[in-house]
Amino acid sequence: MNITLLTRFVAVAEELHFPRAAKALNIPLASLYSSIAKLEDEVGSPLFVRDASGTRLTNAGTLFLATARAEIAAAPTPAPKPVVPAGGKAKASKGRGRAPIVKGQPKPYKKRQGR
Repeated sequence: MNITLLTRFVAVAEELHFPRAAKALNIPLASLYSSIAKLEDEVGSPLFVRDASGTRLTNAGTLFLATARAEIAAAPTPAPKPVVPAGGKAKASKGRGRAPIVKGQPKPYKKRQGR
């Protein structure tokens, strides 16, 4: 199973509130919903009950929580992302550009066509 999905499941299981879990994970709420739906499809049963009283873990969700925590703990730590220096690429000018105007010479570029 994907460690990212398990991490998102554990965050929701601890918060029991999807918007707060999404904020804690710094991901969009829609992405969190789709991740949980994907995980529920992999497991084969619903992990959460969502109703007017709030969000609760199902029996399968409670059992799966211990498994998810164990798999997250056993997973190797991800490699750190490389630090990218600030700033962007320098943009090369496209085309020839305009030549400098020399006094007494005709203009080196075309004039705009009149109407």
